[in-house]
Amino acid sequence: WPFIIFRFSSSSRCRRLRETNNKRLEMFRNQYDSDVTVWSQHGRIFQIEYAMEAVKQGSASVGLKSKTHAVLATQKRSSSELGSHQEKIFAIDEHIGIAISGLTADARYISKFMRTESLSHKYVYGSPIQAQRLVSAVADKAQTNTQKGKRPYGVGLLVISYDKTGSHLYELCPSCNYYDYKAQAIGARNQSAKTYFEKTYNEYPDASLDELIRHALFALKETLGTQSEGLNQDNCSVAIVGLDTPFKILANQEVVPLLANLDQLADDN
Repeated sequence: WPFIIFRFSSSSRCRRLRETNNKRLEMFRNQYDSDVTVWSQHGRIFQIEYAMEAVKQGSASVGLKSKTHAVLATQKRSSSELGSHQEKIFAIDEHIGIAISGLTADARYISKFMRTESLSHKYVYGSPIQAQRLVSAVADKAQTNTQKGKRPYGVGLLVISYDKTGSHLYELCPSCNYYDYKAQAIGARNQSAKTYFEKTYNEYPDASLDELIRHALFALKETLGTQSEGLNQDNCSVAIVGLDTPFKILANQEVVPLLANLDQLADDN
């Protein structure tokens, strides 16, 4: 009996210690996540990490490029069966467009800024702005917000363009960093699409536009959950840009023949 009582007391004491430690960890975290200008003693800014989590809560967006073209594909969500699906792709200029995951309100504000910058560059220099310069300007603007105590943007961007240097695909994060990719996916369950890209990215440089679109839709399909209705003309949109091809968004009836080709790509794999 004394032994049993001792074991019971030890387990209770351990449980209380674990609960106390968890509370202390939570209190420690709360000391540093109330302001975007406050660093934790481990060198982290929690508000930016929370913004990156907001991107993961958004529906998936994928992008990829070849030597001559770049493609975006997104899954659109609706708030209810009575509502329309929310647009996820925005045109910036004839040679640049973006797909978003995260807060659409932030995306609208950023897209307006990007359009203004693009028009200003064209007016001053008489030529279209290069995508890297535009993405860098957006990253600098987002960084300025964090320096002034404003919250970071809760949206991630995939930017595609085609200019005199070729086709481009960039990802812009809430952390104000941007990266150049051959193929990339953001949003919910993006790892499934990345796994597909990692297996097939060697085919992209010499792929035709139709092949790029099929790869994009197949990768997007990989991000859907088991309870999803699948891709259809209402919840899916595609955007293309490339050599002699201005930026164009394909939606509704234009997506139907593209979705019909997914079965052929599945058979090839």
